[in-house]
Amino acid sequence: MRKIWIAFISVVVLSFVVLIWIGTEVYQTQPPIPEHVIIKETNEEVYTKADIQIGQNVWESIGGMEVGSIWGHGSYVAPDWTADWIHKEAVYMLEHWAQADFTTSYNDLDVEKKAALKARLIKDIKTNSFNPDTKTISISEIRWKAIQENIKHYSTIFSEGHEQYAIPKGALTDEVKLEQLNAFLFWTSWAASTNRPEKDYTYTSNWPHEPLIDNLITDDSLIWSGLSIVLLLLFIGILTYYYLRNHEKGEVLEKPNIDPLSKLQLVPSQKSVLKYFIVISLLIALQVVLGIITVHYTVEGQAFFGFDLSSVLPYSISRTWHTQLAIFWIAATWLATGLFLAPMISGKEMKYQVFGINFLFIALIVIVLGSMLGEWLGVHQFLDLTTNFFFGHQGYEYMDLGRFWQIFLGIGLVLWVIMVSRHLIFAIRKNDESKHLIIILLISVMAIGLFFFSGLMYGENSSLPVINYWRWWLVHLWVEGFFEVFATVVIAFIFSRMKVISPKTAGRVSVASAAIFLAGGIIGTLHHLYYSGTPVQAIALGATFSALEVVPLTLMGFEIRENWNLLKSKDWIQKYKWPIFFFIAVAFWNFIGAGVFGFLINPPIALYYIQGLNTTAVHAHTALFGVYGMLGMGFIIICLRFYSDRVWQNTKLKRAFWLLNIGLVAMVVFSLLPIGIIQAYTSITQGYSFARDAELLYSPVVQTLKWMRMIGDIIFSAGIFYFCWFTIDETLYNFKRKNIK
Repeated sequence: MRKIWIAFISVVVLSFVVLIWIGTEVYQTQPPIPEHVIIKETNEEVYTKADIQIGQNVWESIGGMEVGSIWGHGSYVAPDWTADWIHKEAVYMLEHWAQADFTTSYNDLDVEKKAALKARLIKDIKTNSFNPDTKTISISEIRWKAIQENIKHYSTIFSEGHEQYAIPKGALTDEVKLEQLNAFLFWTSWAASTNRPEKDYTYTSNWPHEPLIDNLITDDSLIWSGLSIVLLLLFIGILTYYYLRNHEKGEVLEKPNIDPLSKLQLVPSQKSVLKYFIVISLLIALQVVLGIITVHYTVEGQAFFGFDLSSVLPYSISRTWHTQLAIFWIAATWLATGLFLAPMISGKEMKYQVFGINFLFIALIVIVLGSMLGEWLGVHQFLDLTTNFFFGHQGYEYMDLGRFWQIFLGIGLVLWVIMVSRHLIFAIRKNDESKHLIIILLISVMAIGLFFFSGLMYGENSSLPVINYWRWWLVHLWVEGFFEVFATVVIAFIFSRMKVISPKTAGRVSVASAAIFLAGGIIGTLHHLYYSGTPVQAIALGATFSALEVVPLTLMGFEIRENWNLLKSKDWIQKYKWPIFFFIAVAFWNFIGAGVFGFLINPPIALYYIQGLNTTAVHAHTALFGVYGMLGMGFIIICLRFYSDRVWQNTKLKRAFWLLNIGLVAMVVFSLLPIGIIQAYTSITQGYSFARDAELLYSPVVQTLKWMRMIGDIIFSAGIFYFCWFTIDETLYNFKRKNIK
């Protein structure tokens, strides 16, 4: 056991050393924000640093990543503003020169003349004109004319609205703010089209793919993509060999003939957790409703079956609430599970536990409703920019809530850590065979509380590369990292209490699994940052270690088989059939959603072309709901199973389980994946901006595929209905029970 702990500690320490080192490189080598942008022929100032930074705040206030994307990060209906800006700028300059030099359109020129103008364009745009002494960027007069055309175009979009982009009229009408927004969009395009000093690739490693300016995939992206695939195959083989050799070496237990937990005495604090399940069910239902509205905007733009909904609930808000509620209800489920299991682990009801649970419950309601209201007010421009940052819409996918609500949530997490940890420490002091299992559970609990605060490491005026770096600490490390370790250990603890695995074996396997997962998962955070203004080291390390993230997921088939065999071992285990079925679904979607569809977009060569397309949505839905959502549902059901003293009528659960899984498959197969493949082909063959263009997304074939998503959505929604019906019904029954200790 000592060797396993040494391996775990070494993995965590060394991985964070590397991740922090890359962070320092991000700070030092990020694209510069100039003090002034000037026209080199006249020295006329067109933008200042304040214009760009305030423009970023304006972009955040209208929804940020929920209204199109920047550098590939964000939503999918509106364009990627960076790619779109670069393409329009390039087309204008080429057309201007073609008319001036040859009195004809660029497309009508012969190959040699096109090549000459393209070479002139590349020299103008890709030459780094940032002067580190004066901190100015100089642009040519012709480029300024192209920028002015872009300003007119984007100002019209945000002030007059754009139906196909799901941007309502009046989204942004303040002329000063529109100018500042365009300054920010210019800077993001400048960084993505200008070569780094003494390099032949841009600050975003030549992303986006734009043939007009020779923004093509770099050698580094190709090399590290190939190496990542080789390492993936190598470590899958090594881990499979290790698993097959060692997985049967645990202590063999004779499974009991009766349920070891049948006489479980529930304490008042556990009953206090029940109300969480009702609220969680309501949040799930609301999230699905918002998802239906959000996906329908991709078909009708600003309407919902003809009804003008966008004036009250624009796409940017419906998508914000849809994604944010997913994080809220999944995290709330896991936190409630921790509060429920704490007295089971310690065997003791701690003082003030009920008060803490009730306080956290109220805090949860306030944070959810308060952040949603703040986001609505922010997007509708009722808040000034600083107030918006703290109470409104921060503009960053999965962490849109204002800074005040983030801090409030962080305080709640600290209280949760204290409430759960004191039970775990009490249990560790018993020094029994569960010690190692509970220690790794304690580590994961403390990490959940600690790493949430990574989302507070940037400020209102931090640059985009810095914000993205810390954002993925939160989204990847917090959600996909330590919450996953927590979930693994919780399942191991539950099975150990059911005496289907020994606590000693559960502890050893949990620590080893955490070490294997985090070996790829911590440094693998960088795969989100390949093309976000980060140094090339992010590509090298991110590609290498994100491939290792997939390795443990290849063993999900064994986990499915073992869980299935567990159901057949004793009659009493049938009582836990549906929680185990949900855990089986988690294993399946872990392999398909996180593994297969995750690796589909993980290598640099893949992400270069398909970042921010519907291929990303495939991974997001199958991993976020398929893995974390199903796991949260499994936790709710098993907690209710521990509570309940009656025989369950499983019809609702059976329907919920199969409808959810079939609906998720249909959603992906009939709509998201085919659209993603069409976009990927377009991005590879024509350029990234074409893959996000309304002409493609509103083409007859893609529109048909969008409508076909209704098949999966209806099936899935029916599954949600049955799950929420069962949960609320069972929870209310247990509320009325009197036989609680």
